[in-house]
Amino acid sequence: MTALQQFEKTVLDQVCPAGEAWMCEVKQGQYFRIIDLEGNQAVDTLFISAENPDERYSATDTLAQNQQLYLEKGTTLYSNYARPIAVIVDDNCGRHDTLGGACSCESNTVRYAHDKYPMHSCRNNFMYALAKHPIAKKHQLNVRHIGPNINFFMNVPITANGHLKFDDGVSAPGKYVEIRAEMDLIVLISNCPQLNNPCNAYNPTKIQLVVREA
Repeated sequence: MTALQQFEKTVLDQVCPAGEAWMCEVKQGQYFRIIDLEGNQAVDTLFISAENPDERYSATDTLAQNQQLYLEKGTTLYSNYARPIAVIVDDNCGRHDTLGGACSCESNTVRYAHDKYPMHSCRNNFMYALAKHPIAKKHQLNVRHIGPNINFFMNVPITANGHLKFDDGVSAPGKYVEIRAEMDLIVLISNCPQLNNPCNAYNPTKIQLVVREA
């Protein structure tokens, strides 16, 4: 596909500012691309079925079905109903995390210090979007629809003793991941505002979101 053909098939092309929430609908068969514009930006992402919001991305089903700890090109993402919800069809980053979860006021306190509690977090972004965004109102979404998330571009190696380590990112400016929707999806993103670990190079930056037809 040429760049012009791809442009003609684009149905959405937006930029999400650093540290903010973002939400859209992606139809079955459409392609959804996340572009790390400046590099080392963690993108916390939830996939929810538009037909039945009780069905959503499941980290446990995805890891069990794929028999691997990290997400990469070719990985099928599964729902909590054990059905394919999306497929990573293109990726020039290498791998993505689904174990580290979303940062929150509480986790910032436990991991770092008590004075980090008021800091902005991904869970705050998720809750704000579910309370305010028109798509959330349309599908009657609320905080109970927040489940395990994917941390695109985030590097969370597992140590020899089985602990998770939040390490420097493996992304770079212009790196991207592209997902094909296997059902009509609601996509909820927190463009992570984390300042306490190197997942964002201690400097949250903007990302680009593109939806296109097959």
